[in-house]
Amino acid sequence: MPLSEHEQRILHEMERTLYAHDPQFADKVRSETVYRYAGRNLKWSAVTFVLGLVVLIVWFTTAIVIGLIGFAIMLASLFVFTTNLRRLGRAGWHDVSNALGSKPQVENLNEGWHRLRGRFHRDN
Repeated sequence: MPLSEHEQRILHEMERTLYAHDPQFADKVRSETVYRYAGRNLKWSAVTFVLGLVVLIVWFTTAIVIGLIGFAIMLASLFVFTTNLRRLGRAGWHDVSNALGSKPQVENLNEGWHRLRGRFHRDN
């Protein structure tokens, strides 16, 4: 249902007031999207997962408690990753994969897998 002229006028007036009182916040709201926010969190959770893996590998044999903390870090980062992946949704994930390359990532992975299998395939 479209907005009436009066509602549109009120909305534009509210936008102008926001831009006049807090231009930095208005620019941030205008540029920030759910996809950008979730994508940033996906990157940070992947980095945190690798950090937890390093902690687990380096200290698990010497200090089991620190190794378990590394494992907990890995689990927490996986939770954050899956939560933000769901937030992205199918359309957002498709946009991210298209931004990374011309083909969807699944096709790139399949091509790499077939190439790898071809290298090690023996003809009997």
